[in-house]
Amino acid sequence: MAATTPLSDGAALAGAASGRRMLALVCAALVLSMTTWFSATAVTAPLAASFGLDEAQASWLTNAVQIGFVVGALGLSISGLVDRAPLHRIMAASAGLAALANLALLWAPGPASALLARFVTGLALAGIYPPALKLIATWYRRGRGLALGAVIGALTLGSALPHLLRALASGLDWRTVVASASALTLAGALLLGGFATEGPYAFARMPFRARQIGVVLRDRGLFLTNLGYFGHMWELYAMWSWFLAFAAHALPRSGLTDPKLPSLATFGVVAIGVVGCLLGGVLADRIGRTATTAGMMAVSGACAFLIGFTFDGPAWLFLLIGAVWGISVVGDSAQFSAMATEIGDPRLVGTALALQLGIGFALTVVAIRVLPLAVDAIGWQWSFLMLVPGPIIGVAAMLLLRRRPEAERIGGGLR
Repeated sequence: MAATTPLSDGAALAGAASGRRMLALVCAALVLSMTTWFSATAVTAPLAASFGLDEAQASWLTNAVQIGFVVGALGLSISGLVDRAPLHRIMAASAGLAALANLALLWAPGPASALLARFVTGLALAGIYPPALKLIATWYRRGRGLALGAVIGALTLGSALPHLLRALASGLDWRTVVASASALTLAGALLLGGFATEGPYAFARMPFRARQIGVVLRDRGLFLTNLGYFGHMWELYAMWSWFLAFAAHALPRSGLTDPKLPSLATFGVVAIGVVGCLLGGVLADRIGRTATTAGMMAVSGACAFLIGFTFDGPAWLFLLIGAVWGISVVGDSAQFSAMATEIGDPRLVGTALALQLGIGFALTVVAIRVLPLAVDAIGWQWSFLMLVPGPIIGVAAMLLLRRRPEAERIGGGLR
């Protein structure tokens, strides 16, 4: 990290206030920009009907975004662009592209062009998420866990919003949801381009060299950090992507037949993850990141195991476990990114984050595609059992990392 000089009390207070303002601005922009991520997932049924897709084929409307994100994140990592170019410019241009690509769904003549539009949307979103994490890290040394937790919370709320739009606009055409998400994302692009700046703890910029990827991959501490993240990601996006369909099959068995309820329930379960992100940040800054991530994954894995037992009701228990799952499944997410900024070479933070996210999101493609196969084999009730191995592996990785000497660099020694 770039060298800094001690700050006076007044300068430190002014810097902290500026950091909070920048965090609020970036979070607002992310809430707006990330609505395009699940805009098609929230309207999967009418969109699939419009293009003549069955349930398994419709999963590619979400998976195309995940694949696009993987390509974009790995491209950022391989090119080293996120360690060389101004972050706010990357983010603003990417948000603008995501808005346009998402809007292209309205004129897609067939399934192939619709999937291409979703792929480009994911590609563009990769230029918002990893740079946002790095930009906020330049504003915080103390309290970084909570700050990055707020960033992931914003991403979570933005991902949930299309489900709310769908519920509120249930009598309208699916195109309303897609167009609204694009408009919100364009507003996010304007915020990022006009007001986002890097903070006083900027990471040193480094020219790209191919061996940077090898340095990141060979770092043992980063390997365990990433292994924990991969276990977390196996569960997270498959749960977010398929909870709407799961709820649509489960809630009528409890007598709840209003067609708006599955969308409202999914919005609630995903959006309550904001609480988990903030809670995870507070816990990580007080008891340590490895302890927090291991605990969150233990709870989320238990929810993935238990929710099938509430499939036939009662509805209140189904929704309660869904809420606890929504809090815990994403509550640890920011802490893996925080660890990547602390445990590895500070000159390669952007590359390390992009690589972590790229591989992690590649796993989500597999998980999202495999879950419908599990439904075919064992039915909706027990389908989420296939997610349980992810958090088990993640917990083991965090406990191993906790015992390693390089863990002393995590969270100022809190690990």
